[in-house]
Amino acid sequence: MKEAGAADLRALLTAVRRAVSSPARLYLVGSTSHLAEGWRLRVPSLELAGGPGGGAAMLEGRVREAADSLGLAVTWESPADVIPLPANWEDRARVSPHDIAGADSALEVRHFDPYSVVLRLVARGDEPDYVAALEYVKRGWVEAARLESLFLDVVPRFTHATLAQDPAEFRRKFSGLRQLYARDAAWRRTSDPALTDQRLASL
Repeated sequence: MKEAGAADLRALLTAVRRAVSSPARLYLVGSTSHLAEGWRLRVPSLELAGGPGGGAAMLEGRVREAADSLGLAVTWESPADVIPLPANWEDRARVSPHDIAGADSALEVRHFDPYSVVLRLVARGDEPDYVAALEYVKRGWVEAARLESLFLDVVPRFTHATLAQDPAEFRRKFSGLRQLYARDAAWRRTSDPALTDQRLASL
C-alpha cells in the first residue's frame, strides 16, 4: 500500500460517492483531517469513520472497496470505539474543505470532533499521537481550557468496554500532553502574541 496524499483522498471520496446512493456521513479522523487541511503532505493510512446509525457498516464496505482499487490503506475507527465521547461531540464536527466535501452527493464528509480525536490520541499515548494532538491546539481547533473540561467530563465514564486502561493511566497520559504543550509554549507565544500565561496554565 502506498502513502496517501490529498489527491488520493479526493480520489477515494469520488469513488465512494459514486457507490453511495443513500444519505451517509463520513468522518475524517486524526491525520486525515490534517491531510485534508494541508497541515501535512502524506499519511501512511487514511483514518476514517462512519456516522452513528446502521449505515456505517455499508459505508465502511464501500470505502474499503474504493481503497483497495486505489492501493490505499484505510484505518476505520471512530474515537467512539475507544473512549466515551464527550457531550455534544456531533455539534463540534467541522466542515471539510470544499474540494474534499464535494457537492450534490448523498455523502457528507466532515472532520470528526477535534476534542474527541485529541482525547482518543491521548488514550493511545504514543509520541506521534501527542504531536498530532498538539497540532489541533496549534491550529486553533482545540482550546486548552475546554479540552481540560471535556477531559474531566469523560474520565468518570471510562469502562473496560470503551477503554482498556484505568482512569489513573489516562490521567497520566493526559499529563504527557500537558508537558508537550508546555514545551511548545515558546513557539505559540511567537505565533500568537495574545496567548497569555493564564491560557497556557489552563492545560
